Amino acid sequence: MTPLDSAAPISDALARLAAVIDSRQPARGGNPDESYVARLLHKGPDAFLKKIGEEATEVVLAAKDADHGGDRQKIVNEVADLWFHCMVALSHYGLSPADVVGELTRREGMSGIEEKSLRKVRAREAEERAD
Repeated sequence: MTPLDSAAPISDALARLAAVIDSRQPARGGNPDESYVARLLHKGPDAFLKKIGEEATEVVLAAKDADHGGDRQKIVNEVADLWFHCMVALSHYGLSPADVVGELTRREGMSGIEEKSLRKVRAREAEERAD
């Protein structure tokens, strides 16, 4: 199976998880006493953004450990935690994994250098329009 063959199941899994996270929104009755996601969302951005920072650091540490013979599964575990908390943030801001996949698709086939350069041009144009 190639990575492209598994794209639909991955997308489906992310969509299912996003639906669960969305259902935990306080506005949809998410109970912070019963749900970790509802608790994070109830506390607001500082809570889930802090977790994103912590999980990103844990990904880095797991990768560094793997470079020295550590368990590579820890990278997977920490990336899963990072993605999860990023999905909580996406939900809070009314976004979804599909928005991220759409952006990655837009960038497909473009060099990272070219993509970054285009973002800078667009940012300058936006600043000029705002002035």
